[in-house]
Amino acid sequence: MPSLRYFSYLLFLLGLFSCEKEVELETPPNILFCIADDWGWPHAGVYGDSVVQTPTFDRLAHEGLLFEQAYISSPSCTPSRSAVLTGQHFWRLEQAANLWSTLDREIPVYPLLMKEAGYAIGSWRKSWGPGDLSAGGYDTLRPAGKKYEEFGAFLAEKPADQPFCFWLGASDPHRPYEAGSGAAAGIDVDKLTVPGFYPDNDTIRNDIADYYYEVNRFDRDVGLAIAMLDSLGELENTIIVVTGDHGMPFPRCKANLYDWGTRVPLVLRWGAKIREPQRIEEFVSLIDLAPTFLELAGVPVPEEMTGTSLAPFVRGEAMESNFVTMGRERHTPAQQSPSMAGYPARAIRTEDYLYIRNLFPERWPAGVPIGATHPFGTFADSDNGPTKTFLLENRDDPAVRPYYDWCFAQRPAEELYAIGDDPYQLNNLSDQRAYRDIKEQLSTRLDSVLIATEDPRMTDSLALFDTYPYRGSYPLNLDGVK
Repeated sequence: MPSLRYFSYLLFLLGLFSCEKEVELETPPNILFCIADDWGWPHAGVYGDSVVQTPTFDRLAHEGLLFEQAYISSPSCTPSRSAVLTGQHFWRLEQAANLWSTLDREIPVYPLLMKEAGYAIGSWRKSWGPGDLSAGGYDTLRPAGKKYEEFGAFLAEKPADQPFCFWLGASDPHRPYEAGSGAAAGIDVDKLTVPGFYPDNDTIRNDIADYYYEVNRFDRDVGLAIAMLDSLGELENTIIVVTGDHGMPFPRCKANLYDWGTRVPLVLRWGAKIREPQRIEEFVSLIDLAPTFLELAGVPVPEEMTGTSLAPFVRGEAMESNFVTMGRERHTPAQQSPSMAGYPARAIRTEDYLYIRNLFPERWPAGVPIGATHPFGTFADSDNGPTKTFLLENRDDPAVRPYYDWCFAQRPAEELYAIGDDPYQLNNLSDQRAYRDIKEQLSTRLDSVLIATEDPRMTDSLALFDTYPYRGSYPLNLDGVK
């Protein structure tokens, strides 16, 4: 495929023939995509959290586009990152719909498309995964490009005049945590907000503070990368996007379809184009990023991509998007039977409501309960840590039992939550007559998206998600502490 510079040269010649005055060509934008591991909304200062320290993210928000309603495709690392790379709903990606899986080399991914168009590409720390890319046909080339020890090494290696597309990943704020690291770093444990689905106590407050400490560290890493760009004179023509792959690694968050599992921080800065900061209230999905990057770089967007380019927002144009859809398949093989079964579910989120459809309500949303014999242990879909341990050890306390049930108990086939009155999504309205019409409308709208995007759970295709191999292990101890 001809390089990006070749196409730019052709455009230059066409410009000379089309008008008498000299045409000054724009320099192709660089792209720096920064993604945290298990960082969820609303844990950034600009979203109103006064305890977590995210000065870099907040600065970008004050100089670019801050998205108020950004959601992932699936609240699990591998499918979420696969959806970002491919610009497609996770349920279209076969094995990549599951954690610890693989990604088919034949499915287009935006970094390799950028490479074909003349961009230098690379990555740092965690990009795609976890899983085994070789099983999907990848060899030395990875979906996000060559892995570098640091961003500076990539910048030093690439030709100075070549645009770049870099994936800056992180292992933060994934568990395990250093116990007490948050408080030791000066995080005010007494002032942070404990979500309504947990009891408020010192154990859980300190667990959240340790998570905050690693969010702070990720923010500093992004700040260092931005400083490098600034020193090289590359900052203003670099599209910088910062986000997380799903919610925090706590019960009822990660691997769940409630807001604290699916909603993420998201900011986009492009100093050369975005002159006025703006808060975007429309609903967006991280599958929208791949077509956005490609369009802004002038690279054709494959038809397979089901995401919608956010380029109109960058240009200051209006876009109407009042809902998103998401779902999950297998996080870990945590069910009793069949042995490779997951917890399939789909959801639609609007401004006012969250509707969830649990396809196999007889299964356990976080894995098998206490007392069940299972190689992965109790509630394996919930990351181990002090919060989980507290809920398990105190489940017989009447004051704790409701929180335990919200996090681990079986759920009905349908769930419906009114966001305005129930921001933590604890009061299921699906059986209430007054909400019957709303539930049916949301269910119909969800079905239309699933059918249009060929979800195997909604078509004549075989849904093989429960049969694909699991290519990982289960490494954490019960406390999830180093």
